[in-house]
Amino acid sequence: MKGSVIVISGIDTGIGKTMVTGLLAKALLLHGKNVITQKIVQTGCEGISDDILEHRRLMGIGLQEVDREGLTCPYLFRYPASPHLSARMEGAEIDVMHIRRATLLLQKRYELVLLEGVGGLLVPLAHDLLFADYVRDAGYGLLLVTTPRLGSINHTLLSIEACLKWGIAIRGVIYNCFENVDTLIADDTREVIIHSLNKTGCSAPVIDLRHGELDPDAVARLSL
Repeated sequence: MKGSVIVISGIDTGIGKTMVTGLLAKALLLHGKNVITQKIVQTGCEGISDDILEHRRLMGIGLQEVDREGLTCPYLFRYPASPHLSARMEGAEIDVMHIRRATLLLQKRYELVLLEGVGGLLVPLAHDLLFADYVRDAGYGLLLVTTPRLGSINHTLLSIEACLKWGIAIRGVIYNCFENVDTLIADDTREVIIHSLNKTGCSAPVIDLRHGELDPDAVARLSL
């Protein structure tokens, strides 16, 4: 039986996708799920993906054989930039079928694959291929990571709009309160996001991430 895939994307870079991916994988392990994480493309490092290393740390496990086989990060580039540019700097081009094959091999071994994206939804993987194109074409559901910091309302609503335009199903929104923000702003931002989701007819739950901990009922509410 082939496992399922859930994408973890964000409204921007540095928004907490890696933390969310690792913590959610840990929670799923504690619920008895056979789960693995994957990073679609990693730039700015060599060897094993930095994000995969962080996933394993958060999950409380060591590197897995699939990590050493390169299946959990099909593309790794040294230059710290958007994937299409980092690939070009090394004379390479990202082949989506190479990524898809790696994910399919993971799906054969695991019940669930959490696929962490890179940057936001409209980051280019290649000249004519955005990350949103890849998610839509693969038919994956998506968890959107956002925060209450200033500017996040605009970025979040644009990301929700992009999902609608691309036909990507939002399975949940992770509200990452990793910064010390005004409670009034944080509460209002959450309400604006919920209202926007409801207006689109999306019933995806909004899950809080506070002090490095997801809501205790996150796995159940996300129906994972």
